[in-house]
Amino acid sequence: MKPGKNLSELCYTYIFEASWLCDYEVATDELCAQLGMAFSAAEADAGLHDTLPDLERLQALALHANGSIRGKLAVTEADLDWLHARYAHFQQEIEAREPNRLKNFVLPRGIAPVPELHQARSTAKKALRCLVRLESEQAERVRRAIPPEIPRFLNLLCNFCFLLAVLINQRRKTGEPLFMSQSYKMKERH
Repeated sequence: MKPGKNLSELCYTYIFEASWLCDYEVATDELCAQLGMAFSAAEADAGLHDTLPDLERLQALALHANGSIRGKLAVTEADLDWLHARYAHFQQEIEAREPNRLKNFVLPRGIAPVPELHQARSTAKKALRCLVRLESEQAERVRRAIPPEIPRFLNLLCNFCFLLAVLINQRRKTGEPLFMSQSYKMKERH
């Protein structure tokens, strides 16, 4: 497949590219949309207004991560430091109410923006998997360096989305059911 002459029939310049790079860019685009949906849902809840600046910044960072492989690196160490600080801030709030709250696996449930945050968490993992495949694909060809900031950011973002979902459910006094795997010996979540 290749693009036709009518630009209105081309949704993305690289959509017909066979590389995992395009899949990564599609996943981070989806991640940006999900963070936008979480922002919009949080905006409607006065009890979540302190999360809005974080969600707004994360949405932009998702698109910065999008272009940071094909183009110039746009996710900085300062961005990672900021997200680590926000993670620690909300983690303290959760643990002040329930010290062991983050040590268990749960079934993701809740009212918006909780589902959107769980979707964003899952999409961040998809984007990471695309990078793993891209790195493998690149090993067979001319290698395109994947800046270490990008997988670090996506891993941290994934965990932050989970943390924020738990926090929101906790603030609303809505719990997620604990999940006990029958397939694997469960370790405490860190």
